Amino acid sequence: MLTRWTIRLALAAYVGRLAVDLSSPGVQPQRERLTRWLWTFGCLFLWIHVACAFQFFHHWSHAAAHEQTARETAAVTGLDWGGGIWINYLVMFLWAGDVARWWLAPASHRMRGVIWGVLWQAGLAFIVFNATVVFETGAVRWIGLLMTAFLLALAVRHWRRPG
Repeated sequence: MLTRWTIRLALAAYVGRLAVDLSSPGVQPQRERLTRWLWTFGCLFLWIHVACAFQFFHHWSHAAAHEQTARETAAVTGLDWGGGIWINYLVMFLWAGDVARWWLAPASHRMRGVIWGVLWQAGLAFIVFNATVVFETGAVRWIGLLMTAFLLALAVRHWRRPG
């Protein structure tokens, strides 16, 4: 349960951060503070989730995690590939680096290029979509689809907003 709930909290914080960013234009100190905390909590819960997965499911074995990832990937795509575990590690470190940059150099974080921000969020959204819709079933898949539709609607509204 701890493993499931920590990823749910990470996803809730991630979606919350995007929803706040896409809902209000411009830089506002209160909004930035809220989104920075949501982003931080999302990253923290992702790290706790991975620690729980390694503790309770993989017995602190990268090889076991790699094999599980390969089995799940093969079951869904037919491709027996465990390399997705490395993508997960990369996301963890990039997210932690982004959080650190936001806390240590907020002006630098604010000035990063729009393209970098869009690519980063699009990459995360792709991973979240796959994790909740492609690789899951039942209620999680439906919640993932609703979450995706909600964020897409906010993104369209945000990008169509004048000025």
